[in-house]
Amino acid sequence: MALTVAVQMDPIQAIRIAGDTTFALLLEAQARGHDLLFYTPDRLSMQGQVVTARVEPLRVQDVEGAHATLGAMQRVDLADVDVVLMRQDPPFDMAYITATHMLERIHPRTLVVNNPAEVRNAPEKLFVLDFPQLMPPTLITRDKAEIEAFRAEHGAIVMKPLHGHGGAAVFRVLPEDANFGSMFDLFSVTFREPWVVQRFLPKITEGDKRIILVDGEPLGAINRVPALNDIRSNMVRGGAAAASDLTERERNICATIGPELRRRGLILVGIDVIDGNLTEINVTSPTGIRAIKRLGGPDLAVSVWDAIEGRLSASV
Repeated sequence: MALTVAVQMDPIQAIRIAGDTTFALLLEAQARGHDLLFYTPDRLSMQGQVVTARVEPLRVQDVEGAHATLGAMQRVDLADVDVVLMRQDPPFDMAYITATHMLERIHPRTLVVNNPAEVRNAPEKLFVLDFPQLMPPTLITRDKAEIEAFRAEHGAIVMKPLHGHGGAAVFRVLPEDANFGSMFDLFSVTFREPWVVQRFLPKITEGDKRIILVDGEPLGAINRVPALNDIRSNMVRGGAAAASDLTERERNICATIGPELRRRGLILVGIDVIDGNLTEINVTSPTGIRAIKRLGGPDLAVSVWDAIEGRLSASV
């Protein structure tokens, strides 16, 4: 079936296509004969119940620097397109939340991937708390006394902002750490939201596994190993990716959360697992598809579009 697909994302001219999951999805959509429309979140509008965007027709090719060709701007009613890919990167702030409210008006008549209401209701570092048996001990707070009690119980901890992304502002705090007071003060004035406080997992040095689930099924994984003298495995922070298979524990994690992902309409999800501990469920703009393929794994863009087309066929 030929579909009209609108992609809501950051400026496409600025992306690095070699590792960009959104670009992989666009390449596969175009290969299937779907028509592509591009717009940035600031071009989204709502009047009454009508949600529109000023879009540009898009053609893509896998050539860095010449990867996107845009046509003339036009205004479209998003209820008239078949699929909207909501793929702008965090921060998960009020602008992001407002976009979910607007796109919720057209879903599921227009299939929004991922379901915007569930993207809003499943913040990546809070949704994971629905599965405490899979996680390391975790505290959500900005109360200093609570953090100190948690440190006293668990020893070394990791602190990070609740709505942070890309490995920014992730700190390890030792059981006896003279920097803790200054770090607490810095977090207090920098981040308005609560913070995530987790027991430090020493085996982070062996890697933080990103597992991609499509419609609740684990279909590929990479292991991201932090750079020397860093606890952050994010590839944008210098982490190195390696091919990886799933352990029995990781398969059990996926089997536990998969049905809930399907129920919520979260078609493309990336989870992070350290030493058999689930640490995040990424539902906004998860990445990893191109790295998995580059390292010899399957092309999961195919699986994502199979799932999208399957949902559309079932709704006819």
